[in-house]
Amino acid sequence: MAAYMDRAQNMDEKFGLNRKVRLLGPLTLSNGAQFAPLEFAYESYGTLNEARDNAVLICHALTGDHYVASTHPLTGKPGWWTRMVGEGKPIDPAKYFILCINVLGSCMGSSGPASIDPGTDAPYGMEFPVITINDMVAAQAILLDHLGIETLAAIVGGSMGGMQALAWCTMFPHRVKSAVVIASAARHSAQNIAFHEVGRQAIMADPNWQSGGYYHGDARPSAGLAVARMAAHITYLSEAGLTEKFGRQLQDRESKSFGFDADFQVESYLRHQGISFVERFDANSYLYITRAMDYFDLAEPHGGNLAAAFHGTKTRFCFISFDTDWLYPTSESRRIVQALNAARANVSFVELPSAFGHDSFLLDNPDMNRIVAGFLEAQQ
Repeated sequence: MAAYMDRAQNMDEKFGLNRKVRLLGPLTLSNGAQFAPLEFAYESYGTLNEARDNAVLICHALTGDHYVASTHPLTGKPGWWTRMVGEGKPIDPAKYFILCINVLGSCMGSSGPASIDPGTDAPYGMEFPVITINDMVAAQAILLDHLGIETLAAIVGGSMGGMQALAWCTMFPHRVKSAVVIASAARHSAQNIAFHEVGRQAIMADPNWQSGGYYHGDARPSAGLAVARMAAHITYLSEAGLTEKFGRQLQDRESKSFGFDADFQVESYLRHQGISFVERFDANSYLYITRAMDYFDLAEPHGGNLAAAFHGTKTRFCFISFDTDWLYPTSESRRIVQALNAARANVSFVELPSAFGHDSFLLDNPDMNRIVAGFLEAQQ
């Protein structure tokens, strides 16, 4: 553990809000390269008990961050999972020491393409290494070592956060007592990869991208990143949800313009999503993280045998899917559950009804809250 510490930087107050630390590493990446140093941004809520066995690690999704239950410094909005994390809520800081870490490759404080490369004193840009979900998890394990947390009472994640939770359970099975995986998958489908590729090409086609070297100027590939976000956002919703919310209603007009303005409300909504996204996210981080998700395939190191990935696991698992999620449909969760059953693991699974597609895990869903609370309390 001590080998990972950057003693010159080890003056941080380890626990609390808006924490940052720089550790020496190195981290051995999936491609065999070594990456160092490692910067982490994270937050914690609650108190680590004397036995240090009440930690719950929450893993965030693609464009998420570590501001899980505190105010986001750029948007001023509440944390992204305040429905799940907080006093009297399923993941209660009165019961658990709750930790959330900005993932490797992101742009909210952990090492990513916008970070300064100490070797050149300039942003990494496209010199940042291509990373995987496993690399993100291995980096998190280094931070947990630094924080003195050997075992997690639980790991909880939705979407890409669920992929990290699954990777944790296969890379460090002795460190995870239980896992809650929501609206996620053990691999990316061809359709998932296709949508990500559309987004990446939109960014790289933006003349302001400059082969990833835009950090030196004032212009950013905002148009490309906005299009990437708009395309991805469609996959987070459902047809029923879009129809219920927007239908074919026009936006601030009585008739069609017979042009290419945002005539329809759904067009205006997507443009707003794209514009607001570029104010808080880095285009190169979007390239790297979507690539990490595309590379994720839990069964690949086991010859395609998913059950083998969980051989001998002692972790308790809880899977939740949503019936309108077409990004990571219920069939993907069921596939993992069947593999866990074949591995004789302790696993429960439920599909919940929701009109809101993949993003249902971020919205108010009392059934999901009760399931997560009950699952976590069952092991106390």
